[in-house]
Amino acid sequence: MTDLVRTAERLAQGFAPRAAQHDASGAFPAADFADLRAAGLLGLMVPARLGGLGAGFAEYAAVATELARGNGSTALVFNMHASVTGALAHTPDALVRALGAPDSYFEARDRILTGAATGSLYAVAMSERGAGSRLSKLATRYQKVDGGFRITGSKTFVSGAGHADAYLVAARDGEEVSQFLVPAGEGLRVEETWDSLGMRATGSHDLHLDVVVPEDALLGGLEGLALLAAQLMPQWLVASYAAVYVGVARAAIDAAVAHLVERNLHELPAVRARIGRADAAVAAAALVVTEAARRVDSAPGDDETNVWVWRAKLLAGTTAAEVAASMLEAAGTSATRRGHPLERLYRDARCGSLQPATSDVCADWLGTVALGGDPNPGRW
Repeated sequence: MTDLVRTAERLAQGFAPRAAQHDASGAFPAADFADLRAAGLLGLMVPARLGGLGAGFAEYAAVATELARGNGSTALVFNMHASVTGALAHTPDALVRALGAPDSYFEARDRILTGAATGSLYAVAMSERGAGSRLSKLATRYQKVDGGFRITGSKTFVSGAGHADAYLVAARDGEEVSQFLVPAGEGLRVEETWDSLGMRATGSHDLHLDVVVPEDALLGGLEGLALLAAQLMPQWLVASYAAVYVGVARAAIDAAVAHLVERNLHELPAVRARIGRADAAVAAAALVVTEAARRVDSAPGDDETNVWVWRAKLLAGTTAAEVAASMLEAAGTSATRRGHPLERLYRDARCGSLQPATSDVCADWLGTVALGGDPNPGRW
């Protein structure tokens, strides 16, 4: 276990006692993020030269898993932040230059990453009502204006809305789909719409935009990169969720064991068998996530790497839902009461298969590859 993972484990122990209250009220876990800032983890993916911790995808996955054992909602918002900083930090300079990025892009990128290292929190504003996360179907528009771009539209499921310092916004101009880092403030309005089954403390409200941003807010320094990035390196749109749900699943086992031992139910063979199957299932999902993360670090964008990325999301989402359901059944009706950790974890775990890419989409992608087809056209 690395020092960063130990730090995440320690922080998670502080998140856990607050998780029930945040879930019940739907309040954003501000104290958790104060702890993350103080520990420097908002700079987890930021290179050391910019004041960050310089983690790769594998270390991110290990950290996210531990954080989710304390509070899945906190880990999920952290995932969104890491997906912004990780994509910026880990896209090779040579690739960005080959695509034609101007020198100003690298200056803007380093400024964004330095902000994360000093405590700025970034959110993702991609999904829309009626379009989901399909970038090619977005209704949010941008257009060039003097000195920058005007962005207009509405986003939904914006985790950390109202608490982020800036938002990664996907928008389109005709067939071009681009991404912008839009600072919080004038021109942005949060509509508090989030009242969900699970992950209730993520603050995933709607975000309405009518804002003008400078030219260097365009990520990559080029228009039209969003769809290409989603196809070539999907780890930040797909597999970064996976580690979170492995952590939620492990937390469900932990909560079930505590409940069963307290009530002296752990001597029942059927109960032990459920715990054993759950342990094996979570260990298997964790190994797939670990292998996907290892490949992302060693060969990002490789065809086989991307197969593992989609496998990781599929297995993490389905495993979390199945394990949490089994643990709830093993614990019995008393664990279904509001306020019981297993009741909350069951609801949180059920969200894993629903977040993009959904389990059905992941399975279809993998099946298409196995049958020798091209899974990417029309996927995003």
